[in-house]
Amino acid sequence: MKANTNFKKGSRKAWSPYILQIKSLLLSALILTGIQTALQGQETKYTKPSWWFGAAAGANFNFHRGSTQQLTDDFAVPAAFHNGSGVGLYIAPLLEFHRPDTRLGFMLQAGYDSRRGKFDQIITACNCPADLSAQLTYLTIEPSLRLAPFKSNFYLYGGPRFAFNMAKSFKYQLGINPDYPDQVADPEVTGDFSKMFKSIFSMQIGAGCDIELSSQDKEKQAVLSPFVAFQPYFNQNPRSIETWNVTTVRVGAALKFGRGHKIAAVAVPAKVVVAVAEPEVKFSVYSPTNIPVERRVREIFPLRNYVFFDLGSTEIPDRYVLLTKDQVKEFKEGQMEVFKPKRLSGRSDRQMIVYYNVLNILGDLMGKNPLATVTLTGSSEEGIPDGLAMAESVKRYLVGVFGIDASRISTEGRIRPRIPSEQPGGTKELVLLRESDRRVSIASESPALLMEFQSGPDALLKPVEIVGVQKAPLDSYVSFNVEGAKEAFSSWELEVRDEKGTLQKFGPYTQEKVSIPGKSILGARPQGNFNVTMVGTTKSGKTVKKETPIHMVLWTPSEREEGMRFSIIFEFNESQSIAAYDKYLTDIVTPKIPENGTVIIHGHTDIIGDEANNLELSLARANEVKGIIENALSKAGRSDVKFEVYGFGEDQSLAPFANDTPEERFYNRAVIIDIIPSK
Repeated sequence: MKANTNFKKGSRKAWSPYILQIKSLLLSALILTGIQTALQGQETKYTKPSWWFGAAAGANFNFHRGSTQQLTDDFAVPAAFHNGSGVGLYIAPLLEFHRPDTRLGFMLQAGYDSRRGKFDQIITACNCPADLSAQLTYLTIEPSLRLAPFKSNFYLYGGPRFAFNMAKSFKYQLGINPDYPDQVADPEVTGDFSKMFKSIFSMQIGAGCDIELSSQDKEKQAVLSPFVAFQPYFNQNPRSIETWNVTTVRVGAALKFGRGHKIAAVAVPAKVVVAVAEPEVKFSVYSPTNIPVERRVREIFPLRNYVFFDLGSTEIPDRYVLLTKDQVKEFKEGQMEVFKPKRLSGRSDRQMIVYYNVLNILGDLMGKNPLATVTLTGSSEEGIPDGLAMAESVKRYLVGVFGIDASRISTEGRIRPRIPSEQPGGTKELVLLRESDRRVSIASESPALLMEFQSGPDALLKPVEIVGVQKAPLDSYVSFNVEGAKEAFSSWELEVRDEKGTLQKFGPYTQEKVSIPGKSILGARPQGNFNVTMVGTTKSGKTVKKETPIHMVLWTPSEREEGMRFSIIFEFNESQSIAAYDKYLTDIVTPKIPENGTVIIHGHTDIIGDEANNLELSLARANEVKGIIENALSKAGRSDVKFEVYGFGEDQSLAPFANDTPEERFYNRAVIIDIIPSK
């Protein structure tokens, strides 16, 4: 009697050969993972390849579902076959692209793909067993998107499957009735299935893990990649008739080869110490001789056309200088030190004395120019009436103290200034921003009140000339240059040691050039010898040191030369307004640059906003100013001027003003132009 081999779905006996193969593959993967661990401890001299070439091989575990009975156009079996399974061979060359330590990549495999299977035995009407096996073979093209979710060797993939039928044969055998063992069995029937699709378009998803077979100190590298893929029954009907479909689970491995690129630095795994090539940086120090020169500075100081008010008050704050009627006759722009404000921050006192006299300067100008008119706009988040009350407070002062005709001053209230500091949706530093927006703006169409070549509601008032002795100028500072620092270091700092071994530290810094006042290093000493060490921290955490000796001389004044200073000030975060100063820089500033003079341009910001962004913003503004002046000099046929450009961002040690009040923060949003005659 012929044995019945009808294995039911889920039968342990039916799956036993497949389980054995899966166990073998998993055991191989564990062994190779151990190899990989040993190899990772080696020194890396080459990058991981981006392009990989090789071959993939595996077993297709095919599950046949649905039914088939009409095998050819002329041959139908007595009863329909429904379920079946089988194992087929898959083998294909492959191409793969994915950059090291990235998530996305691409895979392409094309090759031999067997979907063979044997259907479960059936019993026909004559009580005869019947068997059917199908030998289906395809040429498969499988492009896939590769995703490494953890930027590791583990990856997922998925994409379409294009299959072109190469073989479609079957074997059918009708057995004998076991009750009549002497019967002669029908001969085996072989042939090709009819109504077969020549091509199939379906899909697949899968997962794999790259196991390195060679270390990265080799140019040519190899990887073994065990994988598993699932190709569901959707659109996997091999025939255009009946309901037969095939679902496949593929288990296999790919052997891949690639070529790495040589790298200068050696990648080292954690807790392994090996020598790493130092980054290429050049460290130099410029310490000026600082021949004693008192540089008297004729500063053209711009007047910001705002008066800032304290929260909860509509009266002019007491930090502004408010005169009595009797003092008006004594008020002169050149002698404003007589009328000092009650509160000063201690930094740039002379300039802030000028600014806090802004209402007295405005009253004096309006008195000298009887046709000039102004509009005062008060802005308050507490409402239009509150803003109007602030504007009326300024108007009362100008009318009551300076005797300005009230008809020459119009007032209005707003909730927000025309150019607000607080932007919609902003969530950071709102207290400082709202302090800046509580103000009275002074606008005029009278040129006699305004800065040259300025007009409109945001034009600055006529600047004031200040003559005074400049503190240690920028060209007296000690400059430390670390060329290549941006690429090589995450940060660097300075260690300055004097003859007695006293150590001072400065930093950390991220820019390549840093200037420090000599007084910060020397203190009260007139000069001294120092050993300067630049300590850089690379992006991988390594420390790099470079040393150089310097002799430093303290800048001290005597009376020899006179320089000039101009300032351009900005609204909050405004970076494109330099164009409005084009004519001022061209026609007012540039003609004052003496032959063979030096122009030092330094940009600053207030403390609001991101520190790195402020640093870039200040340097960009300074370079735009330089470009306008250079262009004006070129048109005049001059090439004798030397430029130095700095961007100090919000660096409070170098800021022209403190950042305690809205006035100081507005004046710190500036580009300052120092014009120095040749020595």
